[in-house]
Amino acid sequence: MQTRLADFIRDSAQGAEAEAILRSCVHCGFCNATCPTYQLLGDELDGPRGRIYLIKQMLEGQPVGAITRLHLDRCLTCRNCETTCPSGVQYGRLIDIGRDVVERLSPRPASERLLRAGLRKALQTPALFGPLFKLGQRLRRVLPVALRAHLPPARKSPAPLLQRGAHQSGHRHMLVLAGCVQPSLAPETNAAATRVLARLGIELIEAPEAGCCGALDQHLAAPQAAQQAMRRNIDAWWPYIENGCEAIVMTASGCGSTVKEYGHLLRDDAAYAEKAARVSALTRDLAEVLRDEDLSALRAATPRRIAFHAPCSLQHGQQLRDVIEAILTRAGHELLPVQEAHLCCGSAGTYSLLQPEIASQLRARKLSNLQAHGPELIASANVGCQTHLAAASDVPVVHWISLLDR
Repeated sequence: MQTRLADFIRDSAQGAEAEAILRSCVHCGFCNATCPTYQLLGDELDGPRGRIYLIKQMLEGQPVGAITRLHLDRCLTCRNCETTCPSGVQYGRLIDIGRDVVERLSPRPASERLLRAGLRKALQTPALFGPLFKLGQRLRRVLPVALRAHLPPARKSPAPLLQRGAHQSGHRHMLVLAGCVQPSLAPETNAAATRVLARLGIELIEAPEAGCCGALDQHLAAPQAAQQAMRRNIDAWWPYIENGCEAIVMTASGCGSTVKEYGHLLRDDAAYAEKAARVSALTRDLAEVLRDEDLSALRAATPRRIAFHAPCSLQHGQQLRDVIEAILTRAGHELLPVQEAHLCCGSAGTYSLLQPEIASQLRARKLSNLQAHGPELIASANVGCQTHLAAASDVPVVHWISLLDR
């Protein structure tokens, strides 16, 4: 694809990256065949190829406004198109650039800016999100249906199991990220991971200073704030890395997809580029850790019929396919076939909050496929997908690690 970038971006790092990505696109349209929003809405501008054209026109200096912003907002950033693309177009990076530029060239109405700023603040601050979440659960019965759908029933928090800031010498040890919303929405996930890995001789450690991975800011057109979150996490993890930490474990695939890109996102930061690359190299999804271990001690006493939902951040972001399914099969569970397993469930970070109508339609389609063969449980690997699906599912939805935690 030929490009003639405008002066305002031509000589910038963003411009250089965007131009390289745009030039790799050959207009084939294969991406539209696997794009959830294109399949749902049937609009060329709601598919990757159309959005690429919109970004190209914007970066070449053509007028930009609400229409461009609308179609970029409707993108789930599921990156299914990257898996499909025969030319290797790095669409996920391009859409982040496009969203950042459109925010600068055509600012949103004040009400939208306030909503997004509020979401970024509330969701990324556990000390704020936790109390708000508990208050919402107490008031659940009187809340509007649309809001109630985002509030799972209250669960008893497990007793703390993670080592914070210390580890026992002589043991294998790995860092784990608590995340920003998972401690409130699914506190049992990291507790189960801690118990499972302990049986394999691996100690999980949580660095108290680490916080949100930066994904929310990155995908809501706040890249500078995202990079600040990344630097904070690197600083929190670095003493443990220097002390021989074996890996940084991610129990939410959305966080894993972002942390594995720290090296790229901070490549131009002289103070952090080398450390960020090291952090990305050490980052492992929980499934990558267990894949290489002897799981004979974790075989299920009561095998279950499982439908597995592979989050987009796992299969398209991290390019990890069939890994968890293989682990659950090794543990004795029966994995059921799932049609359209490549399609997004509609959660996509804050997407289900900002685009509820599209998110609900995608969820209904996903649940129909997941429940088609009568599973006892639906398992996933990302807290957002787990919560989003559970709100409308007739079958319990769990994090897959709980199936190995006898």
